[in-house]
Amino acid sequence: MILESILIIGIAIFLDLLFGDPKNKYHPTAWIGRFIAILTPIAKNQNTIIEKAGGILIITITSIIVISLLFILNLGISIITFDVISIVVSVIVGGLLLKTTIAIRGMERHAKSVLESLDEDNLEKARTNLSMIVKRNTKNLDKNHVISGVLESISENTVDGITGPLFYFSIFGLPGAFVYRVVNTADSMIGYKTHLFKNVGWFTATCDTVLNYIPSRLTGLVMIISAAILQNNWKESYKIMIRDGKKTESPNAGYPMAALAGALETKFEKINHYKLGDGEIVLTKEHVFSAITMMKLTAILFFGIVTIPIITVLSFIGWWVNA
Repeated sequence: MILESILIIGIAIFLDLLFGDPKNKYHPTAWIGRFIAILTPIAKNQNTIIEKAGGILIITITSIIVISLLFILNLGISIITFDVISIVVSVIVGGLLLKTTIAIRGMERHAKSVLESLDEDNLEKARTNLSMIVKRNTKNLDKNHVISGVLESISENTVDGITGPLFYFSIFGLPGAFVYRVVNTADSMIGYKTHLFKNVGWFTATCDTVLNYIPSRLTGLVMIISAAILQNNWKESYKIMIRDGKKTESPNAGYPMAALAGALETKFEKINHYKLGDGEIVLTKEHVFSAITMMKLTAILFFGIVTIPIITVLSFIGWWVNA
């Protein structure tokens, strides 16, 4: 069980670093998103309580379907294969599925698309590309705030697209990683405090906050270790994370963002919302490349420092209980 789970994570990270994401029409996250989009209008209601209940059902129904499909797939593998072959197939299929819940290369691709637009002096295109990975309005951002948005998105995605799924896989297996992805996908679609979504997205936003509480803080700490290995300013990373981690509207997003800002000795700013870090706010593409490297190293270190110990401890607890 321990070795199988570790191999699944290793395969998932390797495949993502090597190939990135499949096209949307083949991506389970895209299917989840389309299903949520179908359920959302049905959940809308003039009555606040009914609408909030509808929001709960969106997450519940989607999660049940995803877990059921995973169960059926696992059952099918056990029926059509046997012994060692069953284990090998389970590990390979598990690695392929877990890979779809993480997005290291995907984030790198989006970040570089923004930089390419800036290199072409096409600020409008850069703003449009940035809008694909952030929730904020990008229409009037200058070049510096566009790069700040990219860096903040890289740090947030380190949790949402890497360490969060790995953390919940280490505890609950593939169902944990996929339910996390359901919540995270729904939050990006309807978890807004706007008139349109404040009720139907309330449960989604709450779940996202709860699920990210531990992973975001663990990720910030692992980022500090990454900063030390990469010879960035790890002391400043720790200082800024502790000081500025609570400044963002989200109770979780600020920790990895502040850790990255400190490590790069820069300052991130979301206009009229927050400033993180003490460094210069003049940002360059070199800062983005450094952040991408730190994101990749953080993913690998999180695997070794966090997920393997969790899997090992839980496996021994399960063995002891059943002994």
